[in-house]
Amino acid sequence: MTIQSIIKKAIKRLELENKLLTPDFYAEAFCKEAKKAGMNTEDCIHIEKFSKTLNEDTQKELKNYRIQTMGELARFLISKLNRTNSTICSELLESQMLLTKRILQVVEVLHNRQAGELAKQSIKLLGSNPTSVELNQFRQHWINFITTYDDSFLNKLEYFGKVDNRNLKKTIENINIALSDTNENNSELVRVASLLVSSFVPSIASSVNDKIASLSQKIQSNPTLLDSISIEEEVKTIISLRIALDKESVKEMVESIDGVLDKLSLRLIEMIERSDDSTIEIQKIKTDLENYNDGSVTNFKISHKKLLVIATALEETTQTLSKDLRGHSNEVNALSIKVNKLEKELKDAKQISKEDFLTKLYNKRALDEFMKVKEAEYSRYGHNFSVVMFDLDHFKDVNDNYGHDAGDAVLAAFAKILKKEARSVDIVGRFGGEEFMALLSETGIEGGVVFAQKVRKHVQKARFMYKNQRIHVTISCGVSERKKCTSLKNVVTSSDENLYKAKKDGRNQVVYK
Repeated sequence: MTIQSIIKKAIKRLELENKLLTPDFYAEAFCKEAKKAGMNTEDCIHIEKFSKTLNEDTQKELKNYRIQTMGELARFLISKLNRTNSTICSELLESQMLLTKRILQVVEVLHNRQAGELAKQSIKLLGSNPTSVELNQFRQHWINFITTYDDSFLNKLEYFGKVDNRNLKKTIENINIALSDTNENNSELVRVASLLVSSFVPSIASSVNDKIASLSQKIQSNPTLLDSISIEEEVKTIISLRIALDKESVKEMVESIDGVLDKLSLRLIEMIERSDDSTIEIQKIKTDLENYNDGSVTNFKISHKKLLVIATALEETTQTLSKDLRGHSNEVNALSIKVNKLEKELKDAKQISKEDFLTKLYNKRALDEFMKVKEAEYSRYGHNFSVVMFDLDHFKDVNDNYGHDAGDAVLAAFAKILKKEARSVDIVGRFGGEEFMALLSETGIEGGVVFAQKVRKHVQKARFMYKNQRIHVTISCGVSERKKCTSLKNVVTSSDENLYKAKKDGRNQVVYK
């Protein structure tokens, strides 16, 4: 098929869909016909190509807003940029980074070689644009440091003066050289405290519990606590907790191995039962596997070796069954085609359930779902939005004077105007009868009024024609915004009341107070 034939079909598609021959509508129709003809053109993959250069969150937003044209993409990006204050974000991030570096520089010059070295490495990491994994790794280094840090050496100075663990300079100033006696008992307590804290660290679990870290810090800062009776119960609790952490890690490892064994067992037994010529070798593998499952796994190296032997035997056995599996390929392919067809039918059914059959806009059911999404965004992030209600003035007279077909034509024409004036991030739909609704994202009452006036003026100037007869059409509008209402229901009620006031005060106007 040639480009000329695709162009003709695109123009014909616009005529059938009652769309104007605008650049955006023509580009959309042309790309649909080109895709249908199996022809790939550079102009039809701009959106796909540009969206791949954006981050994953932005790509999801593009899909949610159904961005189809370059114009819609440009409006979307402009709207997103307008909502972003890059200067404040950059300044805040830079200030936080500088503060972190200054703190690390202070730690680096303190009187602890291990802390200074770790601080130096952390400063180097921050200057190399680290990933979240690297940052979490260094955070664990600092946790390990504070857990195992032992400043009990300062306690040796208690007999020369008052020791302040948080102020080394003050401790040195309080030292009384005249008191030079040593206390062997205190030295023993320091050594016992160090050994006890080391025993708190789990031998299998990969991380330290907060309670363990807290008690470790407490004992290291004051080893004399070991002489008190109150610390005994805390130590017992921590030891039990440490054992529990190791048991939980072992349990997870065993469950992982059990899962592999279960899958191997089921797969092997299934193949043995399906095979008409099971050999003695296969039966032996089955017996070994069943016996292996009966015992508890205590040595992971032996477990790994046994699993490797079983997997090797299983691999050799599966090769003899490959021909049988290939024989079912046609049946699998047929089922795959059937599944794809059912998925497409389900997708079409979902789309139809949310679309008004006459105007091709969202129906009331879809609008209710979108309003719940907007309400959730407002509750969580404070994103304001406006609701605009539209009603066609004297629409009953149109049906009575020109017929219901003419009324349907007017509704469809108004829907096109409403969709054209809306932004790509806005949601418009038919609320019921001759009433329509627009949900305007990130828009206050002033923006909602501007949008309503644009639509009203467009309708007033438009020529609504039916069988060579012009039908005069005007609309009334009611506007409200979320942040001035107490609930989602109150927003809709407020905009509906403003719409009623607009109709009562003479129609063809916008009311928002």
